Amino acid sequence: MEHCVTKYGGLVWSIAQRYARDRSSAEDIVQETFTDLWKSAGRYDPSVATESTFIGMLARRRAIDFARKESRQPILEPLPDDESLPHISPEPSAALRCESQDVRDALKQLPEETQQIFSLHFDEGMTHPEIVKKTGLPLGTVKTRLRRGLIDVRNILHRLEGVQPSLSSAR
Repeated sequence: MEHCVTKYGGLVWSIAQRYARDRSSAEDIVQETFTDLWKSAGRYDPSVATESTFIGMLARRRAIDFARKESRQPILEPLPDDESLPHISPEPSAALRCESQDVRDALKQLPEETQQIFSLHFDEGMTHPEIVKKTGLPLGTVKTRLRRGLIDVRNILHRLEGVQPSLSSAR
């Protein structure tokens, strides 16, 4: 294999560069080509084509496959440098101003059975099925009480901050 890479690496590299967006993609194509060549070396028939033609054809196919796969992927833009990102305001947001005592007070306003489920889930780290087993409640009831409880706590905290909850959060 080392002899093959040494002898035909330039050929495969030149084909890969034609189809790749960048150097990293070209390197991936070359690697995939030689991996595929290793697996399919038994298909080579000297009466049909020369080694270089066989390897070149295999490289072209891998490169086309790779380019097609890449074209289906979204093109992601790199993140901007730190300097161009908005600076954090010295005034904390409503979410950051929310103190743990506020959360505890909001939780106390929930129905007792919801508080119990919250305690099992958040304090003891129990999963939904474990809560079902411990409480005997149906799974749907456990999930609904957790979700409604979270919505209620959010609305209570919004009221503390003087923010009106949106219609979608009032459900």
